[in-house]
Amino acid sequence: MNIPYSRREFIKLVGAGAASAALAGCASTPEIKKPIARVIVIGGGFGGATAARYIRAWGGGAIEVFLIERNTQFVSCPLSNLVLGGSRRIEDLTLGYGKLRDEGVVVLNDEVKAIDAGKKRISLTKIADLNYDRLVVSPGIDFMHDQIAGYDAEAQKTVLHAWKAGPETVALRRQLEAMKDGGVVLLSIPKAPYRCPPGPYERVSQIAFYLKQAKPRSKILVLDGNEDIVSKKGLFLAAWNDLYKGIVEYKPNNEVKEVVAKAGSVKTDFDTFKGDVLNVIPPQRAGNIAAQAKLITSNNRWCDVDWLTMESKVAPGIHVLGDATLSAAAMPKSGSMANNHGKIAAAAIIAQLTGVAVDPQPVIANTCYSYVSDKEAMHVTSVHRYDAEKKTLLPVAGAGGVSAQRNELEKSYADAWARNIWADMLG
Repeated sequence: MNIPYSRREFIKLVGAGAASAALAGCASTPEIKKPIARVIVIGGGFGGATAARYIRAWGGGAIEVFLIERNTQFVSCPLSNLVLGGSRRIEDLTLGYGKLRDEGVVVLNDEVKAIDAGKKRISLTKIADLNYDRLVVSPGIDFMHDQIAGYDAEAQKTVLHAWKAGPETVALRRQLEAMKDGGVVLLSIPKAPYRCPPGPYERVSQIAFYLKQAKPRSKILVLDGNEDIVSKKGLFLAAWNDLYKGIVEYKPNNEVKEVVAKAGSVKTDFDTFKGDVLNVIPPQRAGNIAAQAKLITSNNRWCDVDWLTMESKVAPGIHVLGDATLSAAAMPKSGSMANNHGKIAAAAIIAQLTGVAVDPQPVIANTCYSYVSDKEAMHVTSVHRYDAEKKTLLPVAGAGGVSAQRNELEKSYADAWARNIWADMLG
């Protein structure tokens, strides 16, 4: 097993007893023992895969871990905008779950239909119900298409959001390729909060990069539902001015209220805008299974959790991770955060099942890179510490910040970040 930490860190995190069990499991004639508990993880993204891997490792193999994921492969949302820009292929961002299986996680390609918190049981579409001792729900986001008039099932066939990396990413790239030179790409950004705050502005940059190379008489019209650029404002504006002057047209305070797919147009409160390619990103909420299980607590969108354990505040024994959570102060919905959430949950679950104490003041960090061309990127970072009095994670003053400027070195760091976090979550 490729355990992603040192022996000293292992003992510190899970205690001498669990560590001894893990080391005993490495003997030449291992003793087969009945698992002390079963943990089921729903969702194999940045949060869920990380939680599954670390629970299995930190539990020394004594805890049975099931990972339920509807897709056979993981496709990374971070870096997926590069597919639109043309410097990456979707295959470059697609990874399997084989290494998790090698480390003892039972990965099931299935979809959860229902959660029965009272009976500690989940229902699936392909196999029989499964019982659990602890449940981790990392469902990501689903979309509130109904908040935009006309954005019905028929419109969704041609008006794409591509805010979940995969087939829609590829389809949107094909729409860009098919557009005439001199055409208009219309991209709309929902009001925050949404998955990955700088993501839409990175997408603007990548589409502009493609247009500059392949369709120089075209432009991208950006309708932002927010009052201003919500992340890395100065860096994005500098990139657009330096690299894509005349290609990017940015309009804040323009929330899309209606889509007219057949006319190739959208409507805001006061205006109608047309485009040859419409990329409308809808408002978002916690994934559907969180709604089914009644884990959503805030604004009918997000799940409130205990930040010391990631346990739902309305469903004891269920831990909720990642973008589905009601974010703590200044906490973005990002891959880095979901990865950290998975580790907090893993430590707490090990403690709950073995009696090993959990860290009373966890500290986690976020890093988010944005690529503005095929060669340059920039970052934003933040650090968050648990405050026992306020019972939440708070940003650490003076920690983190943004890049001084975009450059090629930052791009190499961004590439390395992706490789490292994928390895950390998937093995």
